[in-house]
Amino acid sequence: MSTSLSDSPVYAGLFGDPEIAAHLTPQAEIAAMIRYEAALAEVEARLGLIPAAAGPAIAAALDGLTVAPEELAAGTRSAGVPVPALVARLRAAAGPHGSHVHWGATSQDVLDGALLLRLRPVLEILERRLRRLTLALLAAAEAHATLAMAGRTRSQIAAPTTLGLRIAAWAAPLGRCLDRLAELRPRLLVVPFGGAVGNLSVLGEAGPAAMDALADALGLAPAAKPWGTERDGVVELANWLAMVSGLLARIGADLMLMGRSEIGEMTAGEGGGSSTMPQKANPVLAETLVALGRQNAGAAATMAGALLHTEERDAAAWSLEWPVLPQMLLATGAGLLHAGDLAGSLAPRPARMAAMLEAGGGAARAEALAFALAREMPLGEAQGLLKQAARALAAEGGRLADHLAPLCAARGVAVPEVDDAPMLANAAAFIARLRAAFAHLTEPGSA
Repeated sequence: MSTSLSDSPVYAGLFGDPEIAAHLTPQAEIAAMIRYEAALAEVEARLGLIPAAAGPAIAAALDGLTVAPEELAAGTRSAGVPVPALVARLRAAAGPHGSHVHWGATSQDVLDGALLLRLRPVLEILERRLRRLTLALLAAAEAHATLAMAGRTRSQIAAPTTLGLRIAAWAAPLGRCLDRLAELRPRLLVVPFGGAVGNLSVLGEAGPAAMDALADALGLAPAAKPWGTERDGVVELANWLAMVSGLLARIGADLMLMGRSEIGEMTAGEGGGSSTMPQKANPVLAETLVALGRQNAGAAATMAGALLHTEERDAAAWSLEWPVLPQMLLATGAGLLHAGDLAGSLAPRPARMAAMLEAGGGAARAEALAFALAREMPLGEAQGLLKQAARALAAEGGRLADHLAPLCAARGVAVPEVDDAPMLANAAAFIARLRAAFAHLTEPGSA
């Protein structure tokens, strides 16, 4: 077993995400830290905080500079963070202007800045996939809006519903997660720059202006104040990742149940084979969605501990984020890839759905029969008749309507006729309303 499934050569196909992983490598982090330091030097030179020539010279010296992660290992073990070792390397590269590298900044500024610079493209990847998945599910919901099937509550057949409405229940919260991401971004992607204890005192009265200029240079939002110990943004991101993963897991769980051998209402994806049972087609991707959702649920709880940042810096709380957040990003990315594959291969089996709806002698229409009888008698009395008929059905088999008939005759009424027309009409209407609610969503690249 690898220490991380996401980059295991064996398991990466299930739990990995190469596109997102490219932004989370040590090399990517070092490159982002260098970018932060170069931008800081240029900003401070323009504001007269360091010599005017120092900014362009430092930026030129750092442009294209690569630092091997191994060069920072010893310094990281000593300082607890890689920044001091990196700054020493950058100062050497900047030559006579090296003393002005990292002017007024602190390690947390640089590491947080590098995180945000890498999160920005990662969030764009996740948004693109989530948008595509949501639109695919909306289209599937519309295509199967009136395909009747047995609705289940607490694992039991309850009343008729439609496949479209079930798929719509997958799509709706994912669409809302796109809205949540848009709301989250401006709270998360905020420039980190506070210096030693979060007041930029070594920059004098130019501190606020330097912070704003650095935000502009890095393409981040300006901050009202330095926020180093205020980890609500990264924890909100973790919660969002856990929410998306949990919603994807819900899809996986439904697909696993619908595809059970004795149910067989729908399949999705290519089933995985068994090492010993030739007939098996295991729901591998659906299972993986459930596993990834559970993984991120636990990780989000761990990330909540990062909120306990004491005083002006707390490395014990801060370093808690480093192993957890990247894995959450990868898990969410992998889940979206798998969910996209499943959404594109949904294969309903209408005959099996019809059979499941009629299983149990038509008991799925007990609610409809009770309310239809309530036109002739009080609802409580009508429900009592259906309970008696249901008990007889469970004991003797047959059809619910046949057990209900003598009970109705004893009260001088006939067994009412019920059909699924109202349910089908409502399902189609609700799906149309959902599509209208998400009219602002467009296919990635089409807007």
